[in-house]
Amino acid sequence: MNLAAIRKDYKLKELDINHLDFNPFAQFGIWLQEAIDTDVNEPTAMNLATVDTEGQPTSRIVLLKGVEKEAFRFFTNYESKKGNDLLANPKAALNFFWPELERQVRILGHVQKVSNQESDDYFFSRPIESQIGAHASPQSAKIANREVLEINVANTMKTYHSAMLRPEFWGGYAVQPFYFEFWQGRPSRLHDRLVYELVAGQWEIARIAP
Repeated sequence: MNLAAIRKDYKLKELDINHLDFNPFAQFGIWLQEAIDTDVNEPTAMNLATVDTEGQPTSRIVLLKGVEKEAFRFFTNYESKKGNDLLANPKAALNFFWPELERQVRILGHVQKVSNQESDDYFFSRPIESQIGAHASPQSAKIANREVLEINVANTMKTYHSAMLRPEFWGGYAVQPFYFEFWQGRPSRLHDRLVYELVAGQWEIARIAP
């Protein structure tokens, strides 16, 4: 297999600074809606990158669950690998990739936990099976086999047979961006890359080379 020979020329769309919204959150909303309308596979899926205390980056795919108060929301186990990374280094990088539109959006930001009320609201909006799973899975921890999870699920169902509670170790994070990059694939690898940087409380827009 010759991976170096794999080629794709991007020519679907173009991106010009005159066609950008001055607010990066509004621009993101426009692109996200286009991804949804185009029936992109998992339009809210984003690569979340974190860094641990030794400087080792780790990335994984999580789902965006909201963009509110100029912050990107997702929910997870606070004791997971990403949770421990964010406790030590509360910064993250997000990357949305919509290949059907030949687009990417890269975001850098500071991270903090959302309120308990917001975590409760989202937790109880999930299917009961997902609520049970949040209790049953010691996310990122080593386990002997799948039976461990099945036993945890059974025990959780016994414990919360009448009323489910949100685990204290599970909740949401808000990524507050200070940098956006909107990337549109173009022919001959001369892609359009337009960035927003937060400077003294104002967003500045610039084009960068592909």
